[in-house]
Amino acid sequence: MFRHKGNRRTFTHNLRLASTLSFIAGIVNIAGVLSVATLTTNVTGHFAFFAEEIALKNYSKAITILIYIFFFLFGAFTSNFLVEIASLKKPRIAHAFPMILEVLILVFVGVSQNFNPNYIAYLLLFAMGLQNALVTNISQSVVRTTHLTGLFTDLGIELSQLFFYKKEVELKRLTRNISLRLSIIIFFFIGCVLGGLLYETYKLKILLLAAATLLIALFFDNIVVYYHLTKRKIKSNLH
Repeated sequence: MFRHKGNRRTFTHNLRLASTLSFIAGIVNIAGVLSVATLTTNVTGHFAFFAEEIALKNYSKAITILIYIFFFLFGAFTSNFLVEIASLKKPRIAHAFPMILEVLILVFVGVSQNFNPNYIAYLLLFAMGLQNALVTNISQSVVRTTHLTGLFTDLGIELSQLFFYKKEVELKRLTRNISLRLSIIIFFFIGCVLGGLLYETYKLKILLLAAATLLIALFFDNIVVYYHLTKRKIKSNLH
């Protein structure tokens, strides 16, 4: 799910990646909205809010929104920077470093009390920048899990193409793409709804669920890889 790139990457890998990390993004999204009334999984809306604050001459608030945008960017930068450094010596586990950092951030925010609302937003935006860059890198821009605008655009285009492309190869490609988009949208929605339902009781501790999901995904990925490596080793020894 995380390790395979290029020709070694399959539709199943992308589907697992998309469903797992979009679920996490959905939880983070609702956590940001309910706790600090801030979008924390993308920066599109923040540009409109920035322009609004400038028009209202609320310059301090406008600067805060710029910092929101910067932290998402910084998260994306940090994610790829860590992967590139790790790839020089340990390419097999390079993806794990931004993931572990994301887990630490989610746990820290989840267990913190009386934390400055702006700092919560900064950290969650940074974490989602980490995640979005990692997913984009791993899937070669096929999967993005932290915002839905582009997904709905692609989904609309591909649904319309079903009326015109009838060849088996074309239909297979379209069906896979549509399934991938729908899985991201559905699991993002599930994460949002589940996080919203749990927020009243657990508050920001819902982020611990997101962190646990990411850890389980990382653990499962390592187990699967270890299984296949062991299987190949046994086969080679037999021959």
